[in-house]
Amino acid sequence: MPDEPNNPEQKLPPRVVKILQRFMERGFWSKWAAATETQLQVPAQQFDPEFMRKLVPKMETFTSYFGAEVRGMDRVPQSPVLLIGNHSGGIITPDTSAVYAAWYRTRGFEDPLMGLAFDGIYAVPGWRELMRKIGQMPASMDNAQAALSTGCSVLLYPGGTYEVFRPWKDRNRITFKGRKGFVRLALQAGVPVVPVVGHGGHETTIVLTRGERLAKLLSLDKVRMDGAPLLFQVPWGISSPALPGMPLPAKITVQVCEPLDWRRFGPEGADDPEVLDGCYEEITSIMQATLDRLAIENPKPLLSRFVRRRA
Repeated sequence: MPDEPNNPEQKLPPRVVKILQRFMERGFWSKWAAATETQLQVPAQQFDPEFMRKLVPKMETFTSYFGAEVRGMDRVPQSPVLLIGNHSGGIITPDTSAVYAAWYRTRGFEDPLMGLAFDGIYAVPGWRELMRKIGQMPASMDNAQAALSTGCSVLLYPGGTYEVFRPWKDRNRITFKGRKGFVRLALQAGVPVVPVVGHGGHETTIVLTRGERLAKLLSLDKVRMDGAPLLFQVPWGISSPALPGMPLPAKITVQVCEPLDWRRFGPEGADDPEVLDGCYEEITSIMQATLDRLAIENPKPLLSRFVRRRA
């Protein structure tokens, strides 16, 4: 999906473009990529239940700022299960925190929910330790397969950074970009698939553009990034996710849908394009219909919080 002609990134002054090019020429991305590759050699599964036990109350305090609620967690079958969600909220992704808090309050800390995260975060000291302790792993199907095979459930966002930085106009759209790796994973692992649909999270930040042209300019493909998003954030105004702003207190609602059982196709279904297409169409249709209903229920997640507070 090409950037629109009026995107902010296309209006960058030549001087800014030159600064960005110099920044690129200093080899920052190459150094980041090398550090990431080193960290990818570290064992992926390092979930710490005691750390998570202490963190969940903080997650609940954080998500209460958004009035977050998670519905239908009792629908999730016994582990291992593959949870498939739509990714929202830019770099903060508060709906993810809401899902994690609800999972551990419902299922306890001996039933870990593993997740896949952007590889580049593991090159950042401090963040990589945090991510590993809460059960996040570098994003690869091999890591997800390994976690499922040990009896852990996995939370996966097929849209990745492409969806989490979708423009404001697409905030109520499921945008997986045709990625079917998660379908193949589910078929090979033979586990139930549970759609998890979040609404409101993408109004906690305002994404102006994915920044695909800017990403090419900066050679961000070296760190597995296909975009350099531009956001409108408080208090910075137009800014980058590298400078996180104050998230807006939009109402977040997460709906857990009924499980999908694709085991009838068997592991061989993972090599059948028709099966992959059919499963992909089924889950994305269910998720879009669910998101549509949530958007009708609360068409203005941000404004509704202010109206309720004044009332």
